Amino acid sequence: MIAHSSTSRSNMATKQVLKRLADGEFHSGQALADEWGVSRTAVWKQVESLTGVGLDVERVRGKGYRLKGGLELLDQGLITAELDAPARAQLCELQLLDHTDSTNAELQRDSAPMAGARVCLAEYQSAGRGRRGRQWLSPYGSNIYCSVAWTFEGGAEVLEGLSLAVGVILCDALMACGVEGLALKWPNDLLLQGRKLAGVLVEVQGDLDGPVTAIIGVGVNVRMPESIRGGIDQPWSDLSNESGASRNRVIGRYLNGLLPALANYEAGGFEPWHSRWLALDAYADAPVMVHSGNQRTAGIARGVDGRGALRLETGAGIETLYGGEVSLRPAP
Repeated sequence: MIAHSSTSRSNMATKQVLKRLADGEFHSGQALADEWGVSRTAVWKQVESLTGVGLDVERVRGKGYRLKGGLELLDQGLITAELDAPARAQLCELQLLDHTDSTNAELQRDSAPMAGARVCLAEYQSAGRGRRGRQWLSPYGSNIYCSVAWTFEGGAEVLEGLSLAVGVILCDALMACGVEGLALKWPNDLLLQGRKLAGVLVEVQGDLDGPVTAIIGVGVNVRMPESIRGGIDQPWSDLSNESGASRNRVIGRYLNGLLPALANYEAGGFEPWHSRWLALDAYADAPVMVHSGNQRTAGIARGVDGRGALRLETGAGIETLYGGEVSLRPAP
């Protein structure tokens, strides 16, 4: 089932402007006004609203308006065209939303278990979230905001290592689109040339000992607008220099790998993804600092075990650490 969010008349007008400016070319305000039978002031107001969702609109007297670099809007047909039969068999719902607070929250509000995957994608998130309650900046139509809900019968224990497996699947999807220089940072980050490109957030609903629904959110920086860049407080990267990595193609390749993997995860767990994760480990055998609340532990990262736990070598030997509120950073 394909669902689209309801939009007001104003939002529909804004989307009309977006679709026209998405080609990255200049468009005259007067020509747009004449075409749509509105005033130039009405066109200007709609263009101004685009800056409120993080887009960079260039205005040049005598030329009009354009979106620098253009914009690739979500497209159901392009996404589903990437899915093969095993992935299609697991897809029970696909939502393409214009605005939402967060795609994870959208799926949490409709918590009834279903057989198969419920997928939610959005052009814009007003309250995107990362791990540990951090904000995930979500400018309109610029990046990937994708959540997938899947119900597991065996309880929360069967989810061990799931976020790490998702990271591997996302890396493989990006590599299939021609992206090179990817690595994984335990427990939930993807790096491109050593800078953060994407993150994974898995949240769980239900009886921890019985059926649980995992809501798997990923955010991928595709083309970060200049107006947003100054608000990012860590080294980051995006796919703006990767010609084959369109939003719709990456999403399709990712779902093509993820949905069959979810169908088999309860039986096999993280183990099938273990060696692949180790091959992508950004901090293999490197000195690191592990942060857990106010506690800091220095050691050498020795990969992860078959359950997805970090193996940290300290003076006391090998310690095994799980995700949760723990984060890893390179040693100073």
